Order: sequence, then structure tokens, then C-alpha cells
Amino acid sequence: MSRPVNTLGSNTLSAAEARRMTLAAQGFSRRRPDAVAPRHLHRAMDHLGVLQIDSVNVFARSHYMPMFSRLGAYDPAVLDRTFLSRTTHYVEYLAHEATFMPIADWALWGFRMRDWQERASRPDAWMHAHRRTLDWVRDELRTRGPLRPADLRDDAPRERGSWWDWDESKIALEHLWRCGEVAIAGRVGFERRYGLAEQIIPAPVRHSVIPRDEAERELVRRAARSYGVATIADLNDYYRLRDQAAVRAAVSDLVDAGELEPVVVRGWERGGRPIAAWRHREAVLPRRIDRAALLTPFDPVVWFRDRALRVFDFDYRIEIYVPADKRRYGYYSLPLLVGDRVVGRADLKADRAASTLRVQSAWWEAHARPEADAERIAEELVRAALWQGLERISVSGWGDAADALAHALHGADTAVGRHVHPRE
Repeated sequence: MSRPVNTLGSNTLSAAEARRMTLAAQGFSRRRPDAVAPRHLHRAMDHLGVLQIDSVNVFARSHYMPMFSRLGAYDPAVLDRTFLSRTTHYVEYLAHEATFMPIADWALWGFRMRDWQERASRPDAWMHAHRRTLDWVRDELRTRGPLRPADLRDDAPRERGSWWDWDESKIALEHLWRCGEVAIAGRVGFERRYGLAEQIIPAPVRHSVIPRDEAERELVRRAARSYGVATIADLNDYYRLRDQAAVRAAVSDLVDAGELEPVVVRGWERGGRPIAAWRHREAVLPRRIDRAALLTPFDPVVWFRDRALRVFDFDYRIEIYVPADKRRYGYYSLPLLVGDRVVGRADLKADRAASTLRVQSAWWEAHARPEADAERIAEELVRAALWQGLERISVSGWGDAADALAHALHGADTAVGRHVHPRE
């Protein structure tokens, strides 16, 4: 692992330094462990803050990917036990989109829950018009404990008349969750188990009330720590605060407290003028990032399109909602990281019936170094196939990186067993 350089006191960073600082803050400067244990997941979460959840399962569901990117191959059952089972560590809430977050952070989101409660109290709100359904759902959870939506369906009160509607009960659960009255008590498979917050969230956390300005300041502080160096827009997006005025006020307070320092990043400009940026006081600058990784589209490194373009010169959006004949890069292309550069993207599919990792398309970015980068990405593809228990890697001919990757893998249809296990 490279030694970090202490740059505190310097108020100018190059674009490359900002990239390395960001990746270090996200945990990419650490050596991958030989065997991943829950403590490694907790440490990675200290860098991430939240772990975004996504249901798309073409290669691997998104919440499994950031840990693989940072820690290497691990047993997904370890993550399931740590995050999806009912634990004292993490719970789900809208802390970006739907995410896992530390259960101790529940009170930090009281302001967002109160916003949902205010909307729900309006005369034209859905919850106002469906009180009977809401009361029934509350009673079922109070009596029976945490339940899957299917559990409610199986015990629906059909004998009570025509008022009950299956879709209404699912909507009621989601509304109660957003308002903080209900929490997620883990998952069965990928299906949520909902319970009353009092059944899941410890009383001291549940009863804590954090004023909005204090909560927003703490979230801005955490976003700055997770990014290392960031703009107002970056800090606003990390936890989807959607309030630039509040973020600016928080930044001002954090500068006064010595937690943030204004910096200029060369190349971070708009209209020919530098964009204001701040560095967290704990941010370190490694001499280099010696890492290759496959990133999920919902990794904080790339999840904010404006930042991905500014920091990595990477114009990125997933194409799952683009008609197939109009896709440029593929259904669910994953960004490819080598060192401190996002060098390309690849559309991966785990074909479990054929035990094959299919590289359905692969593309270079303009700043890629195809020959050297292909070797590093090939190692990651082998690691990914091994992680998913797949025996082969197949590379299609779609994309300007496909041939280089096939060559680095020693063939467009390659048995993973032919490769030495990739270096950690």
C-alpha cells in the first residue's frame, strides 16, 4: 500500500490528486484482506456511509458490489447475515435512495421522516384517504411482529367486506416506513420484513430528536469525509439533501470548526471559472492508487453523474430504461477502474445455467491505456467469475475494448480454471 502524503495547508490540488484523494476516502487505498470477515464490511461502511440497494440482478445485485470492489471476493452470505438478517448494526432507509445505513443513524433522518408525515397529513394525501387500511396494517404488525407483505396477503381480512385491497396494504407499508413509524427487520431472500419501529429500533435511538440543521450539518460532514474533496453539489447529492442553501450553511459551520478547508482543484471549472471545493481534514492523498475494480452504477464513486464527469472525465448513465436498439454501451454497464482512472465500462451478465460470466460489451474511455489496462481488467473479470462461482468467461465482439479483453483472457471463450487465481 502506498504511503499517504499529508497536504494539509496546501489549498490547490491537481485533478489527479483529487481523484486519488476521493478513492482513498472511499477505501480503495487499503489492501484487500486475505479473507473477508464482518469487521471488513463494517470498516468499508465507515468509508461509504450507506450502501445503496438495487433489485437488478444481471451480474450481482448492487449492494453486494461495493464490498467486492473494495475487498475482493467474499462469501455473500457474510453480507446477508450482516445486512439482510435482522441485526443490531444496519437498517434500511432513504439515506440516498433506498440504502442500508447504521441503525444508530435512524434519528439523523428524523427530519426526512417528519417531512413525509407532513405530506401524509394533507387532506388530499393517500394516507388520509386510507386510514382503515393503515390501522389494519398497524394492528397486524403490533400483534404478529415483523411481517413480509406476503404474510399480510395470506391473512387478509376478506371476511370484513370489499374494503381491503392487496396493493393498498403494500402501499401502506411503504408510507409507514417513509414516515418512520415502520422499519425494515431484515429480508427473506430479497423480500423485506416490515415491523413497527418500536420492534426494531432501540428506544434511545428512536426517541432521540435531532434538529434539522444539526442533522444536515452532520450529514454534510460525513459526505465530505466520504468524498475527501467535494463541491456543494457533491455534498448535496451524497445523502440527497436537495437543499443547497442548507448545505452551504453547514459547510460554513464546518469551515469555522476546522473540519473543512477550502481548496482549488485544477480543472474543476464551470464557464472558465473554478468551482468552489472543500477538503475534509481527515482526507489523505496517497502517492498512487494501485487497484483495479469493477464498480456498480450505484457506487458513490460514480453515482452522481456530474461528479463522475468532473472527477474522472467519465460521462455515465445506465441504459436499463433505453430501448435495446438505442443502447450505446449495454443494458447495465459497469465502470472499470484502474489505478485512479475510470478507463472503460463493460456490460456483464452472470449466465448461471451455462456457468459463464458473459462480457456482453466492453468499451474504452479516451484516456485508457488499452494493453496495460486490459490485463488488469482481465484479472478482475477472473476474480468476478470466481466470486460468482462461474466456470467460464465469454467475451462478445461488441465494443472497442472487447478484443483487448479477450486477448488478455487468452480467448473470447475462456475456462476460468486456466487462470492462476488473480493477485490480491
